[in-house]
Amino acid sequence: MKQYEAVKKVMEENGGYATLGFLNQRVLKVEGCEWKTKTPFASIRRIVQDKRYFFKIRPGLWALLTYKDKLPPEILPAKNLPKSAQEEDNHTYYQGQLVEIGNLKGYQTFIPNQDKNKLYLGKKLCDMTTLSNIYRFGYDHILQRAKTVDVTWFNERNMPANFFEVDHSTPIQNSLLKFMELRDFYTHFFVVADSVRKNEFDTKLFSYSTFTPIRNRTGFISYEEVFDRAIKL
Repeated sequence: MKQYEAVKKVMEENGGYATLGFLNQRVLKVEGCEWKTKTPFASIRRIVQDKRYFFKIRPGLWALLTYKDKLPPEILPAKNLPKSAQEEDNHTYYQGQLVEIGNLKGYQTFIPNQDKNKLYLGKKLCDMTTLSNIYRFGYDHILQRAKTVDVTWFNERNMPANFFEVDHSTPIQNSLLKFMELRDFYTHFFVVADSVRKNEFDTKLFSYSTFTPIRNRTGFISYEEVFDRAIKL
């Protein structure tokens, strides 16, 4: 079996679509297909960009061309959704992406209680995260703030390794202020947003002395980069 056929097989078994995280979990296990490469993630990413067989739904999510008219609305949402619905859908989607990648990387994953019943590709976020309660890694007032971060990855010592805030339309400064309250922990902070907001991120982070303590460990990840950047953390 050729590599692209293995990718097609996994997608077909999943209803005609798959995220890059899902593909990386399943494709290498397909019997009869050899992956003689040290970078299978890169190979899979290259394969799904073959327009003869696949099409891109949104960053990190691909589908088979033969299923283009068969995909349910939770996978291929309508283009005429109200702005508020689009914003919530985008926020939940990238939360789900980060949870999925965190699980793939072997981290323990946590999201805020108010987001647990939101749907990511038809699945509740709470069914994807590995933690239903946050670890008590600090004082109560610190934990109350940490509980509001969109996605947290905990390491094997049950300590926070990476905090992610998905800012689709909310002020990026709010996320940076939240990170400041968590700065005493040996962790990294990331704002995930549309690439057009990178200038806003840079202006807030580097122009205000308030954020000096976290500058060297706070990064910006655009929607298009979520999988490629997060998989390397």
